[in-house]
Amino acid sequence: MKQFEARDSMYRIGVDVGGTFTDFVMVDTADGSLAFHKVPSTPHDPSSAIAAGIAEMLELNGVDPASVGYVGHGTTVATNMVIERRGVPTALLTTKGFRDVLAIGRQTRPSLFDWSVRKPEPLVGRHLRIEVDERLDKNGTPLVSPDLDAVAELAVRLRDSGVKAVAVGFLHSYRNPEHERAARDAIKRVAPELYVSISSDVVAEFREYERFSTTALNAYVGPRTQQYLRRLREKIALSGINIEPLTFHSNGGLLPVQTVEELPVLTCLSGPAAGVIGSARIGADIGETEIITFDVGGTSTDVSLITGGRAQFTSSRLVAGHPVRMPMVDIHVIGAGGGSIAALDDAGALKVGPTSAGAVPGPISYLRGGTQVTLTDANIVLGRLNPVSLLEGRMKVDRAPAEAAIRRQIAEPLGLSVEEAAHGIISIATANMSRAIRSVSVEHGHDLATFTLFAFGGAGPLHAAEVAEECNLNKIVVPKEPGTLCARGVLLSDLSRDYVRTALIEANADTWPRVVTLGNELAALAREWLASGAIPGASQELLFTLDARYSGQSHYIPVHLGTLNDGAMNEFARNFHRAHADQFGYSLDERDIEIVNVRLRAVSYVAKGASVPPAMGRSLETALIDTRQVYFGADRGWIGTPVYRRALLPAAIPFDGPAIVEEMSGTTVILPCQTAEVDRFGNIHILLRG
Repeated sequence: MKQFEARDSMYRIGVDVGGTFTDFVMVDTADGSLAFHKVPSTPHDPSSAIAAGIAEMLELNGVDPASVGYVGHGTTVATNMVIERRGVPTALLTTKGFRDVLAIGRQTRPSLFDWSVRKPEPLVGRHLRIEVDERLDKNGTPLVSPDLDAVAELAVRLRDSGVKAVAVGFLHSYRNPEHERAARDAIKRVAPELYVSISSDVVAEFREYERFSTTALNAYVGPRTQQYLRRLREKIALSGINIEPLTFHSNGGLLPVQTVEELPVLTCLSGPAAGVIGSARIGADIGETEIITFDVGGTSTDVSLITGGRAQFTSSRLVAGHPVRMPMVDIHVIGAGGGSIAALDDAGALKVGPTSAGAVPGPISYLRGGTQVTLTDANIVLGRLNPVSLLEGRMKVDRAPAEAAIRRQIAEPLGLSVEEAAHGIISIATANMSRAIRSVSVEHGHDLATFTLFAFGGAGPLHAAEVAEECNLNKIVVPKEPGTLCARGVLLSDLSRDYVRTALIEANADTWPRVVTLGNELAALAREWLASGAIPGASQELLFTLDARYSGQSHYIPVHLGTLNDGAMNEFARNFHRAHADQFGYSLDERDIEIVNVRLRAVSYVAKGASVPPAMGRSLETALIDTRQVYFGADRGWIGTPVYRRALLPAAIPFDGPAIVEEMSGTTVILPCQTAEVDRFGNIHILLRG
C-alpha cells in the first residue's frame, strides 16, 4: 500500500484534530528535530484545517511536500457524529425476536438517583429495526436459514426510503458468521450504494446488546467517515504530498485508510489515546513509569493512568451513552476545557461546563463573536494567559471584553469582585478536574503520592499546578509544546489492529487445543492484514490476550500471554491466578478457569528515530521576556510574576514560582509554593517546594 512505501523519507507529520485547535508535529528523520504548529479547527470539515495546517507548517519550515513520507492523524470525527447525532439514517437487521435489544439494553438507568438523566435514544429507530427469520444455536449450528430474496427486497425498500447504512446483527453470529455474510452479500447485490456493517466483522464477541450497539454505531458513522477520509486524501494529494494518511485508533495504534473506512468505530477515542501513548513513550525517556495523564483541551479534560510504563486498556466503554465493545486505551473524559462556559444556574450557583464555546464562536477574548464567559476568559483576566496574544503572537486576544462580561454575568450577580469571580471559575474547574483524576486512581486503590501528573493539551499546564495542589500530587511534568502532544503521540505509535473470538471454553488439557485453534485462526487473519500493508523491513509481532474468569463468575479479566501454543496452558493458569489476586485480593487456585474470549493484537513496528534533546537557552535572564501581574487567589492576591519564553530556558537550573512559561502551544503556571526545572529533553519538572 502506497502510504508505507516511503517511510524512510525525510519528514514525518503527526496531526491531532481537537474541538478548538488542530495540532501538528513534524520530525526531520535526518537529525530528529521537531517542528510544531497549530491552527483553529474547522468543525464543518476537519479535513480543511488539516490540509491548511500542513501547508502552513511546510511553508514556515521550508519543506518540500514531496519529501514528506508519512502523515498520521488522530480524529474525533466519528465520536462527534455520535454526540451530535449527525450520522446517516441507519437500519438494523436482526434475528426474529430481538428487535428491541438496542432499546432494552441492560435494563439499567445511567444515573441511579437522578431521574432527569435519560438513556439516549438508540441510533436506529424502532421502525428501522427489522427482524429476519434466521437462527443459529449457541454453538453456531444453523437452525433456520435467512430468506435472502426477502433480504434483498428489504434492502431496496430501505434504500428507496432514504436509509444510507445497514447494520446486520444476528444472534450467535460470533460463533458462525455464515448468515450475516450471506445477508450482507444479498444487500450489496441489489443496493451496492448502501454502507453495510455485520457484527461478526465488527466485534465477534458474545453479549448481543454490546455487539449490536457497536455494529449499529459503526454503520451510523460509516458513510460520513468515508466522505471525510476521501476529502482528506484529496486535499493532502493536492498539497503535493504523495502518500495516504494513516489514522490513529482508540487502542493506541495506527490504521490505513481502507481499514478505517470499514471500521470507523475503532477511532472513537483516537485523539486522546494518542496523548496517552505519547506520554508513556516520553515517560520512558525520563524514567517516569507511574503517570497520570492530564490532557486539557478546548472542550474536554481527558485523564488516564499509566503504571509500570504501560497504558491501561479497557474492552468497552460508552460513547455518548452508547456501548462500544472495542479494546481501547482507558480514558476518563469530562466536559471541562478552555472553552467550557461559566454561568449561573437556575439556583444562582456558578457552574463551569460541560457546555463549551468550542472553536466557533469561542471565548469572548478571542473576538470571534463569543458572548458567554469561558474558562479561557477567566485565565486571561487573571493574567495567567497572555492578555494580548496567544500562539506566539499569531492569535490576537483582548482582555477588556472578557473582564466586562465576567463583571456583568457573574461578579455583580454574586456580589464579588471581577478577580474573585474569575478565580471562582478556575476553582470550580480545578475541582471538576481533580474528581476525574481521583476516579482513575484513588477509586481503584492507587496512592496518588506515587504518581507524576503529566500535563499537556493547550490548557493542561495552565491548570496542572492547582490540580496537583488539590490532589496532593508532588510532581508535575510538562512536555515540550504540550498543546501538540497528541499529534506527537501519533508519531510515536505503531501500526496495529485487534482481533477477537469468543471461546467460552473451560481451560484444561482436553480443551486447550481448541483455544490454540482459535488463536491460529486469528493469527492467519492478522498476518493477511499485515501483509496487505507491509512496511519493508519492519518487525512484526502477534500479542495474545485471553479474557478469563473462574467458573461461575459473570465478569472476566484479561491475561496477557507471550505466545499461544500447545504448551502455554500452565503459564496461562499461573498468570490468571496472579492477575485475579492483584485485582481482587484473592485467588482460587483449585477452581476451574473459563476462557471467555481469545484476543490478538497484530503490530507492525514503525521506525521513529531516536529522541534528540532540543537546543536550550543559556540562562534564566535571557529567557525572561516580561513581568506581569497575576492573580493567585484571595490568600495570595496579585503578584508581579516573571514570564519566561520556554525555548530559551536553560536545562538543570531550577527556578522558583510564581512564574509563567509561554510557548506556541501552551502556557505553564507555576505557583508560589513550587519549584521548576527543565531536563535535557526539554520537559519541565515542577515540584512542591519543601
